[in-house]
Amino acid sequence: MATTVLTIEDLQEFKKELLQELKTIFPGANAGVTKKWLKSTEVRKLLGISPGTLQNLRINGTLPYSKIGGVIYYDHEEIQNILTQNRVDNSFQA
Repeated sequence: MATTVLTIEDLQEFKKELLQELKTIFPGANAGVTKKWLKSTEVRKLLGISPGTLQNLRINGTLPYSKIGGVIYYDHEEIQNILTQNRVDNSFQA
């Protein structure tokens, strides 16, 4: 009986092929996955605001945050809730 030797490269190639196949079987499986905590740069990109505007939202208490060391984190769910609470409905009612 012949023996086959698998190398690390073989396993890595198998992993790539398997992941690619899973992505085709389950498209969009990761689409709904978001991070729980966002850093300032991610929040600015999400909201399309400047660093100064983000700082003003922190200072005036509009946007709650946590600070660990020198890094500020924002809860993604709280950002979504604030956007929902401040939604303005301009639909015309006759």
